[in-house]
Amino acid sequence: MPWLQVRLAISPDQAETYEDALLEVGAVSVTFMDAEDQPIFEPELNTTPLWTHTHLLALFEADTDATAVFAHLQLLTDAPLPEHHAEVIEDQDWERSWMDNFHPMRFGQRLWIVPSWHAAPEPGAVNLLLDPGLAFGTGTHPTTALCLEWLDGQPLENCEVLDFGCGSGILAIAALLLGAKHAVGTDIDVQALEASRDNASRNGIAEASFPLYLPEDLPAHQADVLVANILAGPLVSLAPQLSTLVKPGGRLALSGILAEQGEEVAAAYAADFDLDPIANRDGWVRISGRRR
Repeated sequence: MPWLQVRLAISPDQAETYEDALLEVGAVSVTFMDAEDQPIFEPELNTTPLWTHTHLLALFEADTDATAVFAHLQLLTDAPLPEHHAEVIEDQDWERSWMDNFHPMRFGQRLWIVPSWHAAPEPGAVNLLLDPGLAFGTGTHPTTALCLEWLDGQPLENCEVLDFGCGSGILAIAALLLGAKHAVGTDIDVQALEASRDNASRNGIAEASFPLYLPEDLPAHQADVLVANILAGPLVSLAPQLSTLVKPGGRLALSGILAEQGEEVAAAYAADFDLDPIANRDGWVRISGRRR
């Protein structure tokens, strides 16, 4: 069914006032959207930062009178309305729309990431069937692609792999399908662990081959290969811990790092690893190396 969409151009300090007011006048949902493509990469813990120029989108039943909505908002806020607009939008199957735009992708020489609802383009290749659910990691982002291509180029036979910040499980599962003996995944998000578990099962990987833990429950473990596709700040602060989780002679691949953050992250690991040249894609980088 169609909906009435109301859009307000607000500043961050107006967000709570107008969110509450829109819900008060009957909005069924309220969403914040960046108005100027301004990135926020690493917000402070327990904060919900907003962009300098934010659009507040609210959906109402289609027969709602937009003029009455705006009049009530003025009464509730006792202030002139910011720039505003209303339009009727048609409903659509958002999940189906997303699924239609997620296609099989090849990484390196052997590996394909294949949506679970799509046929594999090369049945004889290494095909990872993926349904990311609510967890990050489909291969479409440059950071994931950089890690997948790195894994495809590694000799993984008989290796123990640790995926730190596993998200959808895509990196650990790829490593197992590429020949790794065993993988461990850890993430701070319980939904991510569930998505990893589901994707492992979808690819015929037994729970014993890919145990999953919250970070505080992670058993003492040193891996032959550690991958961590998270963010630069945590990678720097966790460098002492992550370094000790790699066996001497073991390999490391880190991503989730903006190009301008690459040198800082590399410096945090340079004392323990012989680092490769930094790999760059679309403004994001991968740092890899071998532990001394």
